[in-house]
Amino acid sequence: MTQASAPARAMPVQMSHRQILEALSGLLLGMFVAILSGTVVANALPRIITELNGSQSAYTWVVTSTLLATTATTPLWGKLADLTSKKVLVQLSLAIFVLGSVLAGLSQSTGQLIACRVVQGIGAGGLTALVQVVIATMIAPRERGRYSGYLGAVMAVGTIGGPLIGGVIVDTSWLGWRWCFYVGVPFALAALVVLQRTLDLPVVRRKVKIDWWGATLITGAVSLLLIWVSLAGNQFDWASWQTAVMVTGALLLGAAAVRVETRTSEPLIPPRLFRNRTITLSVVASIAVGVGMFGASVFLGQYFQISRGASPTMSGLMTLPMILGLLVSSTVVGRIITNTGRWKRYLVAGSALLTVGFALMGTLRADTPYWQVSIYMAIIGVGVGMSMQNLVLAVQNTVEPHELGAASSVVAFFRSLGGAVGVSALGALLGHNVTRYLSEGLAALGVPSSGAGGGTLPDVHALPAPIRAVVESAYGHGAGDIFLAAAPFGLIALIAVLFIKEVPLLRHTGGPLTDEVEQESTVATGGATAVIRTGVRD
Repeated sequence: MTQASAPARAMPVQMSHRQILEALSGLLLGMFVAILSGTVVANALPRIITELNGSQSAYTWVVTSTLLATTATTPLWGKLADLTSKKVLVQLSLAIFVLGSVLAGLSQSTGQLIACRVVQGIGAGGLTALVQVVIATMIAPRERGRYSGYLGAVMAVGTIGGPLIGGVIVDTSWLGWRWCFYVGVPFALAALVVLQRTLDLPVVRRKVKIDWWGATLITGAVSLLLIWVSLAGNQFDWASWQTAVMVTGALLLGAAAVRVETRTSEPLIPPRLFRNRTITLSVVASIAVGVGMFGASVFLGQYFQISRGASPTMSGLMTLPMILGLLVSSTVVGRIITNTGRWKRYLVAGSALLTVGFALMGTLRADTPYWQVSIYMAIIGVGVGMSMQNLVLAVQNTVEPHELGAASSVVAFFRSLGGAVGVSALGALLGHNVTRYLSEGLAALGVPSSGAGGGTLPDVHALPAPIRAVVESAYGHGAGDIFLAAAPFGLIALIAVLFIKEVPLLRHTGGPLTDEVEQESTVATGGATAVIRTGVRD
């Protein structure tokens, strides 16, 4: 029976713990770079947008453009990972990321910066999809929780270090904000060298066929939806002919994408994957987590700097409770999952904590005591650490090896999609509510409020005390509103993971096996899968 099923399975890569750690170091460096690209600008963005004379909409799109590019390209990278050399793809994504970073640092306007962030997002899309795929190729599911803990720790370090590094760079006059984009380049180059020396994976040579039509239609549908969300309520009314055209166009493009995906031989997002209940529910949960996490937390730096008058460096320090919560929970839970093989309880607990954390952050105001904000952020961080990586782990445990790339990238795709939609939608909500609160506050002072909130981000330190108080209050109340709006998405994630059927993590990387086959393999080889994988080494 084992021999009969062998051709359908890929052989787990036989690597020692030391070899895995060596190869993993390059992958984690790459992931660190991708995370750093987003977090290093988190606390620098208010200063960057102000110096480039950008608006609240530009602030949103500097973030959204990267998420959109990451979202659109993640399935492409995942598909390529199933068809060709994963090592070359990781290195290519790093090279693209370096190019985007250098160009972003040279930007002279918000428009140029947004365009360069798209290039960064393409590289980050590759890193987001491929790191998970390569880890799944090297490491058995049962052991993957342990190494996912390392991945979570690196994510936490990148998230901790990014805002702090960005804040220090912006506050250092002889550096300037452009170094926020240059700083990741040395890490990316180091990752390229390490991967070249340590990553050695088998490659099954297949004819590469990319679903370009599907990629184009999906990107068009998502882009049109995001443009509508970011402009509606400001440039035109929600109920307007522009809304009708954009929504109808997005739906038509989406329907065309579905039709293409069901007919092509190598779909970008294989529809058959959604016959698997675990994958479908994980996608729903990933969208919800993406909307809430990316959509709300990306504006934390703006809250601390505008509502509380903190410097970029101090703003980074003030977000530490969230990041420490993520670091501790991802590392500890990863090891527990490796020891027990059980993961669902942590997904449920993490989603519940996310919901509670977002709801508590919904009470945020400019004068909320910082100790309360710290507790709320820590709850969110713990929730993210328990849920985000484990959703990918649950999916990888249910698919065949040749579908690891597609399945992993599908989860990452929808998480990024949720994040992109969340940033656009919640950014639009923030801009709308801040404008309203500013108008009300300025009217109470007898100050004209025409155009309030529609121009550049304010420098609160340069404002007269009464007006500064109004601005701080408006942005503080607005920040609370977007977290409150994110809370229902945490609840959606909780409901989705409750219905996922738990399959204990396997001790092999050859895809899901029946109990009989797994038992035969264990008896015959002393715990190792005895299928020989054919292919060429990178």
